[in-house]
Amino acid sequence: MNEKQHSVQIRDLDLSFGNIKVLQKLNLEIHEGEFLVLLGSSGCGKSTLLNCIAGLLEITDGQIFIGGRNVTWSEPSDRGIGMVFQSYALYPQMTVEGNLSFGLKNAKMPKTEIAQRVSNAAEILQIEPLLKRKPGALSGGQRQRVAIGRALVRDADVFLFDEPLSNLDAKLRADLRVELKRLHQRLKNTMIYVTHDQVEAMTLADRIAIMKGGKIMQLGTPDEIYNRPENRYVADFIGSPSMNFLDGHLEGNSFSVGDLVLPMKEYAFSNGSTTNQATIGIRPEHIITGELVERAQVSTRAKVDLVEPMGSDTLVYAKLGNDQLLVRMDGHAKVKIGDNLPIGFDPSKASLFDRSTEARL
Repeated sequence: MNEKQHSVQIRDLDLSFGNIKVLQKLNLEIHEGEFLVLLGSSGCGKSTLLNCIAGLLEITDGQIFIGGRNVTWSEPSDRGIGMVFQSYALYPQMTVEGNLSFGLKNAKMPKTEIAQRVSNAAEILQIEPLLKRKPGALSGGQRQRVAIGRALVRDADVFLFDEPLSNLDAKLRADLRVELKRLHQRLKNTMIYVTHDQVEAMTLADRIAIMKGGKIMQLGTPDEIYNRPENRYVADFIGSPSMNFLDGHLEGNSFSVGDLVLPMKEYAFSNGSTTNQATIGIRPEHIITGELVERAQVSTRAKVDLVEPMGSDTLVYAKLGNDQLLVRMDGHAKVKIGDNLPIGFDPSKASLFDRSTEARL
């Protein structure tokens, strides 16, 4: 892929505050028109990286390219970006229309062009009836639409979103998430989106960069991240509820944990295994229950010690030897504390990790 097909390139980026290294030798290439999500827990460096791309932080070393142009030392206003922050950052004394047009007026843009851009953004975001209102008369969702609109009128090549939905309630977050996805499909601009919410990441992203300690732990599609995590950290971070981890021994094509032996012939090994000290990861939804247990490659029983009805699902906590196992079952499943629950495993859907390095095997 040549440079013109890369919308944003980050090369060997370092950022330090005094002796504290926040970002270390970070490399990232974001494709033209891609929706890339930077995902991680608080303090992992995702918002810091976004602010470096925006030009709001001066980097210690490395280079940043936007649209093939080196913008490492360019002012934010010269980078061809539009940014939406977690806080709406609207001017309370101005109407919605005033907020949308303020930056364009400062840039001395012709009035007809400003009116056209404001009208287009209002139509796309369905805020046309709100143009004469002030922010104080708007709901949280409406304010966030206006904040997105203010970035939209810039007609930027790259849009940066810093946790834009985190101040909204769950229902509104879900609604706006759908609208953002539709917005991207309509505009086809490059979008870089920071969040700590894995549901937002999985539903919005073309690719996800999972960050920890200023480094990218894995970069891939939601499917790759979910089904083939490159290390135990990613496996544990993605998925709700989290993946089950069982320590055991890998000998040839068999993994044993206690008396349970799982044949791993159908497992796609990433690297040649040089250790027999391994951990197997199994997602709660991949544990087989009910009538299908009879046809499972491997089956056993686990003692139920807690049941959580969730409506569409039932989460079951059970003991497998000395290990705790979380099983996702159908919401209508008849299960109670004390049951010896028949369960089965499909080893091809499992993930194996080196116990010392935590890398995928």
